[in-house]
Amino acid sequence: MPEITIELEIPLLLSGIEDDRDECLGRLATAMQGQKGLNRAHLERDNKPVALCLHYDPNVLSLADVKRLAERAGAQIANRYHHDVVTVEGMDCSDCARVIEHSVGRMEGVLAVNVNYAAQKMRVEFDSQKTSPGAIEKRVQSLGYTIPTTGLQSWYQENRELLFSLISGLLLLSGWAGEIFFGLPSVIALGFYIAAYIFGGWDISQHAWHALKEKHFDTDLLMVIAAIGAALLGEWAEGALLLFLFSLGHALEDRALDRARAAIRALADLAPKTALVKRDGQEIELPVEQLQLDDVVIVRPGVRMPVDGAVLAGQSGVDQSPVTGESAPVDKTAGDQVFAGSVNGEGALEVKVTRLAKDSTLSRVMKMVEEAQTQKSPTQQTVEKFERMFVPAGLIVTALLIIVPPLFGVPFQVSFLRAMTLLVAASPCALALGTPASILAGVAQAARSGVLVKGGVHLENLGRLKAIAFDKTGTITHGKPEVTDILAINNETMNNTAPPHSGAGEQLLALAAGIESRSGHPLAQAVVRAAQGKGLAFPTIGDVESLTGRGLRAIVDGQTVLIGNLKLMTESNVSVLDDGRAHIERLQGEGKTIVLITVNGALTGVIAVADTLRAEAPSTMAALKRVGVPETIMLTGDNARVGQAIANQVGLTDVRADLLPEDKLTAIRDLVRKFGQVAMVGDGVNDAPALANATVGIAMGGAGTDVALETADVVLMGDDLSKLPFAVGLGRATRAIIQQNLIISLGVIALLVIASLTGWASIGVAIIFHEGSTLVVVLNALRLLGYK
Repeated sequence: MPEITIELEIPLLLSGIEDDRDECLGRLATAMQGQKGLNRAHLERDNKPVALCLHYDPNVLSLADVKRLAERAGAQIANRYHHDVVTVEGMDCSDCARVIEHSVGRMEGVLAVNVNYAAQKMRVEFDSQKTSPGAIEKRVQSLGYTIPTTGLQSWYQENRELLFSLISGLLLLSGWAGEIFFGLPSVIALGFYIAAYIFGGWDISQHAWHALKEKHFDTDLLMVIAAIGAALLGEWAEGALLLFLFSLGHALEDRALDRARAAIRALADLAPKTALVKRDGQEIELPVEQLQLDDVVIVRPGVRMPVDGAVLAGQSGVDQSPVTGESAPVDKTAGDQVFAGSVNGEGALEVKVTRLAKDSTLSRVMKMVEEAQTQKSPTQQTVEKFERMFVPAGLIVTALLIIVPPLFGVPFQVSFLRAMTLLVAASPCALALGTPASILAGVAQAARSGVLVKGGVHLENLGRLKAIAFDKTGTITHGKPEVTDILAINNETMNNTAPPHSGAGEQLLALAAGIESRSGHPLAQAVVRAAQGKGLAFPTIGDVESLTGRGLRAIVDGQTVLIGNLKLMTESNVSVLDDGRAHIERLQGEGKTIVLITVNGALTGVIAVADTLRAEAPSTMAALKRVGVPETIMLTGDNARVGQAIANQVGLTDVRADLLPEDKLTAIRDLVRKFGQVAMVGDGVNDAPALANATVGIAMGGAGTDVALETADVVLMGDDLSKLPFAVGLGRATRAIIQQNLIISLGVIALLVIASLTGWASIGVAIIFHEGSTLVVVLNALRLLGYK
């Protein structure tokens, strides 16, 4: 277990498990092999039904992810454990997040809780038999924080902190100016200062009190102590200035952070709230929540798609950039898929609903982005550990600064003021906010550009990558190979684009297609399409056996037919004639994949298949080198000559060929040992084990596949490889800004601590620098919203 990982035990109740314990564990181990964030699983048979206990890291996996893993293992999960993402308002610093985590985490039935101050989000996982969302919200509200409402009350909640801060500043100014310039009696000026105290310290005093009750020392408590200390010394104006600037600074930080939150909220506003539906011969407008599967929706020109669906009638260019990040409109005709939130072009479309509104791609992406905001990156977790030691240490030094100097003749008032200034100087607000604000902005910018990043840990890891491995089919290539050559062993060679000179090639193709029709492999489907294109009749096929990573074995008219790669032929002791070997080597040298066919152990023919390269692949590899990824490796089941031919065209640095699915997993582990930080790019289906074992698993085409959305750490929503350099570059930019923020915040703290200990800075100067540095790190983080 890495030091930063938080380990929790979640008893997911399973029903219907009566298998042998070892069999259950074996099935679970297979289903969860290498899954990042999942540490171990064991069954507890004392519970009825049987309980499966899973140790996992909630900053890497959500409860929903854990449940999906258990379901894939064959478990039926009772509807008992849930997770919610709740918006929490009223937090004025990152310490508030830890207070909420501490308090809510102690509630019976709460399994895990993560609060992100920058995003104003709380993700909580709980046992519905022991607590409820309402009880959790009441606990949050009892701490002095609010759950958003609507209307005038909502406006007041959103703006109250800034309003109170400005009132505090006006009262402070009135008292100070009245006393200095207009001869205002000291008693009346004191009344203005006390009022400024009340408005400026309203929020932070409540938060400090609740933190103290939870036995937690936070920044708000430090500020309250400093303000009270100033008042005790009669420095009412100084204390009021502290509270005014502190509350104003946090109100402005909240306004700045809202830019990043708004970037994510804008995604949720993409889908229309209503849709025009054909029902009972009429066209009626309904809320999208009331749409049912197979409803037919009419989408007018220039209108956003209200649902995920399939086009039934019409033709139009659709702008999918809000969902997939694609820059150009995509032509849609009958049978094509469309996504909620995309913008229809000039033609009207009739769309059949294939997903309910709550299950649309856009809706699921929004949920994943919300979860990503609540997960803490490694840097944030490290900073929080540092803060937990730093704040108490600051209090101890403050106490010593009050007590020790007067023993050596320093006036108590001077010593006390320096101590209060130190409290302000040692408040690590900027330090605490620099990382989550950067992660929030980075995740938001990625989502706006068609890249789904499922958490800060993955965004940071993107910025650390030293190498990227690519699956060939569907990643480097389009994944739709076509038959290019047919070679019969009687040396008759035919090109697939021209009619054959005799029936031998057609017979070979028909035989191969009949067997390959039982397989879903892209190469098999290419052979089937070629035969169908020629109108060939398939022979009657008997039993077919799949030989993983090698090919198929079938019985046709009592004869044993093998169809597959060279590895299968070698294992089956099939000899390749010299003339046939020459043709095979020629075809492989052209970068084509060969499919060999034998009948009763004798080589009968060869079919060559080639996949078309993605046009953006060469430029993507060049761009990856420019952003600092020197090693690009292709993992393929093809032979080395085919792999090398494609690698040379694309510009890859290495090729690992002749790999079975389990070999790709081994290759990823080798690459991780060699380079440390390695990503794997695939389609998220047969690449799942390799994706899970890479530092970052990246899936393509997430807008069209459920599996890609669920299995990968990062999803390129459009089927566009050119988004990869953007994602890596954004990860690097995020890491750079996090490091800048750490330097700024630590530098200002060090400077202020020295200045306060030596008496060079007053409380007012300290709070100006303190709040200024916090605003600087927030604004620096928001630069990521403009990253291209």
